Amino acid sequence: MTKEEAKKKIESLRKELQEANYKYYVLAQPDMSDYDFDRKLEELQKLEQEFPEFFDPNSPTQRVGGEPTTEFKTVKHKYPMLSLDKSYNIQDLKDWINRISKLVDEKFSFCVELKYDGVSLSNQYIDKKLVQSLTRGDGITGDDVTNNARTIRTLPLVLRGNDVPHEVFARGEVLISRKNFERINKEQAQKGETTYMNARNLAAGTLKLLDPKIVAKRQLDFVAYFMLGEKLPVDNQYDALKKLEQWGFFVPHDYIKATNLDEIMDFILDWGVKRFDFPYDTDGIVVKVNEFDIQEKLGYTAKSPRWAMAYKFPAERKLTKLLSVDFQVGRTGKVTPVANLAPIKLAGTIVKRATLHNEDNMKKLDLHEGDYVYVEKAGEIIPQVVGVDKSKRQPGAKPITFIDHCPVCNTPLIKQGADYFCVNTTTCEPQIKAQIEHFVSRKAMDIDGLGPEIINLLYQNGLIHNIADLYDLKVDDLKNLEGLGEKSAQNIINSIQKSKNQSFERVLYALGIRHVGENAAKLIAKHFKSIDRLMQASAEEITAIKGIGEKIAESIKTYFSNPKNIELINRLKQAGLQFESHEDENPVVDKLHGKKFVISGTFEHFSRDELKQNIEHNGGKVVSSVSKNTDYLLAGDKPGPSKVSKAQNLNISIISEADYLNMIK
Repeated sequence: MTKEEAKKKIESLRKELQEANYKYYVLAQPDMSDYDFDRKLEELQKLEQEFPEFFDPNSPTQRVGGEPTTEFKTVKHKYPMLSLDKSYNIQDLKDWINRISKLVDEKFSFCVELKYDGVSLSNQYIDKKLVQSLTRGDGITGDDVTNNARTIRTLPLVLRGNDVPHEVFARGEVLISRKNFERINKEQAQKGETTYMNARNLAAGTLKLLDPKIVAKRQLDFVAYFMLGEKLPVDNQYDALKKLEQWGFFVPHDYIKATNLDEIMDFILDWGVKRFDFPYDTDGIVVKVNEFDIQEKLGYTAKSPRWAMAYKFPAERKLTKLLSVDFQVGRTGKVTPVANLAPIKLAGTIVKRATLHNEDNMKKLDLHEGDYVYVEKAGEIIPQVVGVDKSKRQPGAKPITFIDHCPVCNTPLIKQGADYFCVNTTTCEPQIKAQIEHFVSRKAMDIDGLGPEIINLLYQNGLIHNIADLYDLKVDDLKNLEGLGEKSAQNIINSIQKSKNQSFERVLYALGIRHVGENAAKLIAKHFKSIDRLMQASAEEITAIKGIGEKIAESIKTYFSNPKNIELINRLKQAGLQFESHEDENPVVDKLHGKKFVISGTFEHFSRDELKQNIEHNGGKVVSSVSKNTDYLLAGDKPGPSKVSKAQNLNISIISEADYLNMIK
């Protein structure tokens, strides 16, 4: 066979197999037997091996997965992947419709779709070919999982049709069908290995495996629900779904165009029943403004598009036996009652424990020993006890009451509001370990290698009893501990030493003073500039800071009234931590003094948090909404149209990222 003949045959086989894939996976109308498909695929593989110059990463032969990777690159999304606002009742949905109706004058419709319980994925196509697949990540950047995505047979490697733009992004959900999930768990059980709890978590974990060959065996699916790009061939979401299907994508099984809440409700009621017999897990429906131009006018909030709302189906509720109640002590000393339950499967996971929130809730439930209780997941995440079946209560069952002493250190509890607290912050073990976990966390001192297990190991071996003890640790203290060697020990010590360079505001946040979060720590550090001035300040001086209330001030005064906390701070000072704001933490030149900025869109050189810090560093202030008092709208890529429009109407300067960089030179 000549090269020219081989090229023609390879192209013919690829086209034939791609068409067969489309008919099988998208249209569910196969016209080629499995035997014929495998035979043609084998023929194509042999030809590609014989003529490697005709290799194409989008060939059907590449579905089996390539070589394992060592890590996933982090890549910035061209269009941010925002999450959707959620509603759990019809009134929320009605309020949303009323709200957006006031923002636009034109009539508009809705596209109503199923909400799949999977993992978001954004796929970039250039000249019809798949070039990159990114996970949602933080919405601004995601992990490049292209090699794994190529194994998904319902994700086309090459798009069909003649109206595909030069560049287009297809977004959707990666799923594992219920049937496939059962198959995988059966295989796990036969091998004597742990089975998986739910399909969504399995899909998420599979997508991040380093070996694409294993990913291919899991048989993931991809459902497309949105397209992005310039010069799209459609102008509304309903037609976009139709077009995605024509291009070769597996799209939502059922979707409708609606004009009012009644039509949306019909869809919700219909799928509220049908979802239990559906091949994929669905946890609700998504309502989108159908017309793209109206979507653009409605724009975005910082986290979500204004033109879409997710309605979550009511949480699954199960009845099970209450075995006992424990009382857990948190970082701040707050004591939370937790129910121990006879295991039940709830929303895809086995639940053995559920929160009871506080004493008031326990009284409301009227809990007794041995009760049968109703359990559901709050927001489908945290299991909670929501009721009691009193008809099953045994005669003579004793009521369960809240404790009055700490279950760990036996210190008398103090009630503040609806909650009880253990005030022993210095020797109560769970508080100490939680304080240390908070202190080393990424947003505080950012000390790598000190996860909960290592912290517990250090505590149990008597090496640390408070956060100051971390700075007395040496490599020799760590290297012989279980699970740690000399290299790991050295890395931990290096990270501890590096943390001494963290700013005063982060040290203040890391101390874990009740109610003093990141933002409060920043405001307080900026105002007082040193821990000594803060310790000497009155409650009135603290509340004089805009954004700091009486609760925070009271908590700070209480913290510094404890001699053991003062001793702790003195040790941290001796260790070399930053308890003063240095010159470079304040505006070096007050270039932006008094100027108010609104930030909108995404930026090349900054994340939104970094940009906010940079503006404040140079003496400016960031506000959330455009008003007549705003000096500048700093607009990045894809700014909110409503903010741009309002700035134009008020004659407020709209500047780019480049303009801003010139301002602070």
